[in-house]
Amino acid sequence: MAAALVGADGALQGPVASCPTPAHDGPAAMLDSISVLVQEVVAAGARRAPARAVPITAVGIGTAGVVDVERGTILSATDAITGWAGTSVAAGVRERLAAAGLGELPVHVENDVDAYAAGEAWLGAGAGAEVVLMVAVGTGVGGALVIEGRTRRGAHHVAGEIGHVPVPGAQGEPCTCGRPGHLEGVSAGPQIHRRYLAKGGDPDVPDAREVERRAAAGDRIAQGVYRDSAACLGRALAGLVTVIDPDVVVVSGGLARAGDLWWGPLRRTFAAEIIDPLASIEIIPATLGTTAPIVGAARGALALAEN
Repeated sequence: MAAALVGADGALQGPVASCPTPAHDGPAAMLDSISVLVQEVVAAGARRAPARAVPITAVGIGTAGVVDVERGTILSATDAITGWAGTSVAAGVRERLAAAGLGELPVHVENDVDAYAAGEAWLGAGAGAEVVLMVAVGTGVGGALVIEGRTRRGAHHVAGEIGHVPVPGAQGEPCTCGRPGHLEGVSAGPQIHRRYLAKGGDPDVPDAREVERRAAAGDRIAQGVYRDSAACLGRALAGLVTVIDPDVVVVSGGLARAGDLWWGPLRRTFAAEIIDPLASIEIIPATLGTTAPIVGAARGALALAEN
């Protein structure tokens, strides 16, 4: 987990602090760690500039899972965080910070990819665009839609979540949701590794990063798996872009750092599938890096504090 003080202009007011995520120690341990990290960041800020230290006005949190943003509650989540579904994150963090002497602070909670998208749309690769489609491709495949600076949540809080879109090329492939044929079942990092092994790749290869290295070195199975993952994403994006008509598509996550091995087939597939009026829409890498979700969550917190 990572945290920082963020000004009203989105600028970080000091270094990013981090701590291990107690993902399998239960919700209470998660809430404790979040609260302690917030306290550490606030205390460090006061030590750096005691003459200019001001009370924080709100806390913003980006987290895995489907989030009811109005209530700050996790509606559903995978087993990446044990017992996270049903947790009232906003209330739990607010109570802990109040007990620590920081007062009754507004706490904004949103999905981590939504927070990433909000940051990139505000100050990153999507700055100045009216409609930004954000895609995060790493251990999973996530997405978010930002229109006129506001992240669209949808009627069931899953707007923009592209990982479970059925896509040609993924037929029969198992997905983390339990249903076959979804984008995440082909394009996420762990699935790239799984498919490489299933197709007869070297069983000593431990993860998707090594699959990438093998592909760059000429391993044909690795190259095919990487091409398939990028092509499936390209097809999915062509469909979404046709429906949404965004100004730009911003891509983040570990796979976005894979170079032309991945970006080449992604862009070629997208170009082959997209209709002519939308052919000028660019697919570009995110620019804020790991600070994007911190900045995005802070923007949500600032908006909550103003209302």
